Amino acid sequence: MLRASCFAPSSIARASSSLFVLFFNTPYVLFRRHSVSPFRRYNAPLAVKGSREKHPSLMAQNRHLSTMSLTAKESKELPPNNISKKVNKKAQRDSPETMLKLKLDMCSKRGDVVEGLRLYDEARSNGVQLNQYHYNVVLYLCSLSTDPSVEAAMSQSPGLQRGFDIFRQMIADKVVPNEATFTNAARLAVALDDPEMAFDMIKQMKAFGVQPKLRSYGPALFGFCNRGLADKAYEVDAHMVESEVIAEEPELSALLKVSVFARKGDKVYELLQRLRASVRQVSEPTFGTIEEWFKSEDAAKAGVKEWDVGQVRDGVVRGGGGWHGQGWLGIGGWNVTRAEMDENGVCKSCKEKLVCVDIDPMETENFASSLSKLACKKEVKAHFNQFQEWLKKHGPFDAVIDGANMGLVNQRSFSFFQVNNVVKRCQEMSPSKRLPLIILHRSRVNGGPATNPQNKALLDKWRKAGALYATPPGSNDDWYWLYAAVSCKCLLVTNDEMRDHLFQLLGNSFFPRWKEKHQVRMSVSREDGLRLHMPPPYSIVIQESEDGRWHVPMSVEDDLQTSRQWLCSTRAMSSRL
Repeated sequence: MLRASCFAPSSIARASSSLFVLFFNTPYVLFRRHSVSPFRRYNAPLAVKGSREKHPSLMAQNRHLSTMSLTAKESKELPPNNISKKVNKKAQRDSPETMLKLKLDMCSKRGDVVEGLRLYDEARSNGVQLNQYHYNVVLYLCSLSTDPSVEAAMSQSPGLQRGFDIFRQMIADKVVPNEATFTNAARLAVALDDPEMAFDMIKQMKAFGVQPKLRSYGPALFGFCNRGLADKAYEVDAHMVESEVIAEEPELSALLKVSVFARKGDKVYELLQRLRASVRQVSEPTFGTIEEWFKSEDAAKAGVKEWDVGQVRDGVVRGGGGWHGQGWLGIGGWNVTRAEMDENGVCKSCKEKLVCVDIDPMETENFASSLSKLACKKEVKAHFNQFQEWLKKHGPFDAVIDGANMGLVNQRSFSFFQVNNVVKRCQEMSPSKRLPLIILHRSRVNGGPATNPQNKALLDKWRKAGALYATPPGSNDDWYWLYAAVSCKCLLVTNDEMRDHLFQLLGNSFFPRWKEKHQVRMSVSREDGLRLHMPPPYSIVIQESEDGRWHVPMSVEDDLQTSRQWLCSTRAMSSRL
């Protein structure tokens, strides 16, 4: 039950309290609702509430018109059952419920709260049965009404108040809420400047058997952080951990900022370690918050004069290098500068050499196994299994080339000549001097430019050497070249940043670390010709040294074109054990 104080801030909130009392105390009786005839039209008289009984003849008329929409030829060709299915499908597509969904989707895309509420009111007056999806879209639109441009348009019909009314109507209609419903309700609560109510929304989700998502926690977490309520924000964070929801940079950055504001040095340290583990390279806003911390008096006071050097070193070894997790070392003001690293990873400001963080070989094995399972789900299993068998027979390789990507860098059309140049460079660098594995889609090796005599000769050469694999039609090359590089523990030559949905499935724990150590990128210019850019000899990740200094990298879109900035924070150490 929500506390009465949750609704004290405004009359709107007080009025909405009955909604939540109703919501959290109404037993859910799931029942079969009367189905709406699929032949009703959105603007037809039959759509008016209660008119179904008054105009039964219109039902037959609409059914007749729908059947007549099939041509005579179609009617003769289709058996009776197929005619019925086609009629029903068309009727469902044109039903008021479907039309409402499409129109609400357009409102959601445009952020048009006024039109969304008008459609909602019109649908209710016409007796259209709103389902969970309809309500969720309308609630989402209402949560947008805090936008200044929307508030002006909503002067005659306040979106927040309507949102709570609509939520109450959803419960009264016995429409079961889902995660999106609770999340939208939480957004409405935060719009009333009540993050406590938003947090209560999340707590109630488990009672309904609903698993919270990361977005579910956003309203409460950001609401508390924006108000400087650090301890309440930590409660939300703890609830996320308990629910196995992993915070990403926006959430960690907000927690970091409120910790700096609250002068909680221990929490700042903890959050820097979490950013190191999951985010690695921070965005400019987070970078600025970290810089603000190190320049503060609170950062100068946080730390210890003496520490066990052996214990710190053991922590570094256990962590694989680049951090120890023993807390702030030393005391006194920090020297904070924005610096760059040279090609060997030496800081141009403090002259410390950054480390290359180790990867556990067992992690690589586990990653290859999970990658194989995921690929078999997304690809035709027989095709991918065939590739794995081929790889066992012809591998391992010292390098794998994403052929499609390499053949198109700075090219208007696919270039076998450019791919071959990359192949030759990789062969020259190979300890075994063997050809790298070239992954190309079957469409690239059959027809088109592949029929050119010179290109055909290259393909034949690669095939005979067991260095070419043509992926089958309908497959995604990415799974093949990534799996080959991971399983062979070798270099991967591609300019693909590997940021799309496919690679998001691989998670943020191991994959970014593997990619940093194995991806080779290529550039082509008039001055330098074709160049392969090898993985850096140091890890581009937040690093904490054995003597307590910090280096924090800022993320960039393309570090081949843009020099990366690092935050270098050092201070004089008083003493050590």
